Amino acid sequence: MLENNFEICDGEEIHDELLKIVEEKMPEETELYDLAELFKVFGDSTRIRILFVLFETEVCVCDLAKALNMTQSAISHQLRILKQSKLVKNRREGKSIFYSLADDHVRTIIAQGREHIEEEE
Repeated sequence: MLENNFEICDGEEIHDELLKIVEEKMPEETELYDLAELFKVFGDSTRIRILFVLFETEVCVCDLAKALNMTQSAISHQLRILKQSKLVKNRREGKSIFYSLADDHVRTIIAQGREHIEEEE
């Protein structure tokens, strides 16, 4: 049956055995919230561009600003968000602060996202 262009069940039969499996596997609400917040960080193309630069090498804010044709202030703002989300880390070397990916999970998340959008239907 179609309702508002969505397929829905014809009846209202509840499948308790399936619901029990779902209930056992469903993460806590706080974990679901944290996961949703993490994925929001990936919802900005500037942050994705920064991550792609960091896939290649660690860089300072000056280098990132030059590579992406943006102000250091704008880059710094986005790096703060990425760092708070534990997607990037930094280290100081003299007057410069160098940024890099926090770990290989970041690369995996982006790679799987790219794979997904490139799939044929």
